[in-house]
Amino acid sequence: MGSRWYQCDGNNSDVVLFSKIRLARNLADAPFPERMSGELRKSVSKKLYAAVKSSPLANEYDMINLSELKPAKAASYCERQLISKEHLKNRELASFMLSKNEDVSIMLCEEDHIRISSFEAGQNLEAAYKKADEIDDVFISSLKLAYSEKLGFLTASPINLGTGLKASFALHLPALRHNNSIYKLSSMVGKLGLSLRELYKGGAGDIYILSNQVSLGISEKSAIDNVNAICDQIVKQERAARETLKENIEFEDKIYRTLGILKTARKLDGDEFLNNLSALRLGVSLGYFDIEYKTIGEMLFDLQNASLINSAEAELTQPMCEKLRAQIIREKLE
Repeated sequence: MGSRWYQCDGNNSDVVLFSKIRLARNLADAPFPERMSGELRKSVSKKLYAAVKSSPLANEYDMINLSELKPAKAASYCERQLISKEHLKNRELASFMLSKNEDVSIMLCEEDHIRISSFEAGQNLEAAYKKADEIDDVFISSLKLAYSEKLGFLTASPINLGTGLKASFALHLPALRHNNSIYKLSSMVGKLGLSLRELYKGGAGDIYILSNQVSLGISEKSAIDNVNAICDQIVKQERAARETLKENIEFEDKIYRTLGILKTARKLDGDEFLNNLSALRLGVSLGYFDIEYKTIGEMLFDLQNASLINSAEAELTQPMCEKLRAQIIREKLE
């Protein structure tokens, strides 16, 4: 297995953690998942998996039934953005397909019958789209999908009608949050048909998801181009704000103290972990520390509670997770 998308660097990695393309598709001859019985949901999921297994991509995907996994293992996929919280909640009936290096995930019978999510490190929606389009072609060529000449792909939610495509970036915006520009920025992108929302509750980690809101009456390429253009502007704004912060000795002192905390802490709770990791990542982008972005990416996605419990293969309490997380970070930063 090659490196996972969060263990790699990409274009504009100082600001853009990853790119994601999501495609929503549905079968023409089955009700939307929310109206399906448990048995029908399982039957449709098997049908979708069979379509992939009989294609040239057969060896690239594994079927994962969440009901067969321990709770921590299932939740760890959610922490790595591979399944939604809603899919995790319905895990007794939920399944998904996953590529070998975890860069493409296909949720089966979540809100839609097919939810393809493709990831790429840094700012590279085009590469993410190419991978999503490849598996999408498998479903289009072998199954009858719900499609209208007038409306495009038919989806459970009207907001996804048309291309069924959502193009997203995960952006690290600590400087813009520090100077209170996030609300203004969110309002601005909203007027342009995009959204900017926190990845983690309360804005922990200073990571925000930028994505298109319109998929009807616009081509896939136009949607990608639009999100790319706004991303370019936000990257410039964040970098300019970081340069301003760099002139502040109190700010510089705070960043260096953060590294000291991470190198010596004996326990780290969730928010403290995310916020200190954000400051460390900012320090790396400003040239303060010789640490690779992929090291920070590994910590971000591998050291949240469920992933820690799954890796440890033991029932860890919250305090035990906080202790283990701090220990692993100390070892990584030695």
